Amino acid sequence: MADQIQQSIAQNWAIGFYILAVLGLCAFMIGASSVLGGRGKGPSKNLPFESGIIGTGSARQRFSVKFYLVAMLFVIFDIEAVFLFAWAVAVEELGWPGFWGAAVFIFILLAGLLYDARVGALDWAPSPRPRPQRSS
Repeated sequence: MADQIQQSIAQNWAIGFYILAVLGLCAFMIGASSVLGGRGKGPSKNLPFESGIIGTGSARQRFSVKFYLVAMLFVIFDIEAVFLFAWAVAVEELGWPGFWGAAVFIFILLAGLLYDARVGALDWAPSPRPRPQRSS
């Protein structure tokens, strides 16, 4: 029994050392930041701050539905890229049937993208105002 414990320790000493090193590094970083960190107090210390600009307006600002539509389309086409990366890794094992399957997949997605462009789902900028016509 003692021989098995000793053998287990001999096999897993690196994992234990890694865990201790990570915990030590975390303790060092937290301790160093508390000792060396700034303690500035001022009237603007507790103001909300983002990207160097103090926010104006309400946090409950309404956005156009088209913004969310573009975000959903981005996620859908991002997931498409994940499927194509997986296909690219296994392209040699899949052969021609896998190639044609991926080609059909890309064609369906291209048709969906063209449909989205045709119905205006990708036009999320405001449309230009028509110019008034001059009467002569």
